[in-house]
Amino acid sequence: MIKQTSIAIAALAVAMSGTAVAQDIFGEPISGTVVLDANFEDDPDLTSLISGGMIDASEAAEGCAGYISDDPDLRLSFTGSGASSAYPLYISVESDEDTTLVINAPDGKWYCNDDGGEGNNPLVVFGPAQSGNYEIWVGSYEEGGYHQSTLRISELGPGNN
Repeated sequence: MIKQTSIAIAALAVAMSGTAVAQDIFGEPISGTVVLDANFEDDPDLTSLISGGMIDASEAAEGCAGYISDDPDLRLSFTGSGASSAYPLYISVESDEDTTLVINAPDGKWYCNDDGGEGNNPLVVFGPAQSGNYEIWVGSYEEGGYHQSTLRISELGPGNN
């Protein structure tokens, strides 16, 4: 499982160091804050939100795609067991439209994905999950596109209902 998770992390997420030009990691999250502890019971945690914005996601980190807002769409405050969780953390989006993910993780690095999940949906895997705040932006692939989306947070994997 650990070997597969490591491969998934490398294949699905692009980690970028550096600072964001336009994103306000301390801004008020548009869809609020979700607080989860390792082994959370209601897995997956689902948050309905609207993707998109007017800022090119590549301004957050080189290699990111889509258009996002200035403030994060959601802040995840995650507490693992010890410094990190024994389980990976899967952050994905479900939408009928083409969406992207941009995440500022507790390590201060930027992670992004375009089509790592099913169809045109993004998926970023953190394994093992880090304790701390994850600022999460859900982008739309086209500028000015705003789409109904569901942000999905799971320790059990992307196929878990």
